[in-house]
Amino acid sequence: MPLARNEPEAELDAGLDAEPHLDLAWDRDRDREPDRDQVQDTDSEPEPDPEPRRDPPSMVEPDTAPSSAEIYRHVQAGEEFQEIRREYRRFVFPACAAFLAWYLLYIVAAVTLPGLMGRQVAGPLNVAWLLGLLQFASTFLITWLYARHARDRRDRAALGLRWETQDRLR
Repeated sequence: MPLARNEPEAELDAGLDAEPHLDLAWDRDRDREPDRDQVQDTDSEPEPDPEPRRDPPSMVEPDTAPSSAEIYRHVQAGEEFQEIRREYRRFVFPACAAFLAWYLLYIVAAVTLPGLMGRQVAGPLNVAWLLGLLQFASTFLITWLYARHARDRRDRAALGLRWETQDRLR
């Protein structure tokens, strides 16, 4: 014996199964009976589609356009791209080295100079807390300097190179 469903659940299920009716022209035309000329004989097999027209091999032009990989390799080898990379490296490598040295100095000082790090600066704030907060401040400073460097020295050149590359790919 099947389990009985209570009526609200049955109504809910019926509402989910109902298809919303859109009054579109194509929807109305779908319900009309087709004309006699449009009815096909279902007993006969449909005719196969004709093969697409192919040009003789002598008329086909070889694909002379460079591939996208070749275009990107050419751009990467170009002087303009190399200059953008040099500008990037001129900032990033020294900034990373300076921040890493600053961080390691903080760690070494915390381990080897506990008396200095525990010295009170103002109220409950000691040297360790001050240097730790300066780590966050230096992170934000380097981020701001990086964004300014990118905007002033690389973004215009990179955007121009990007548009040139996109034009070659079309």
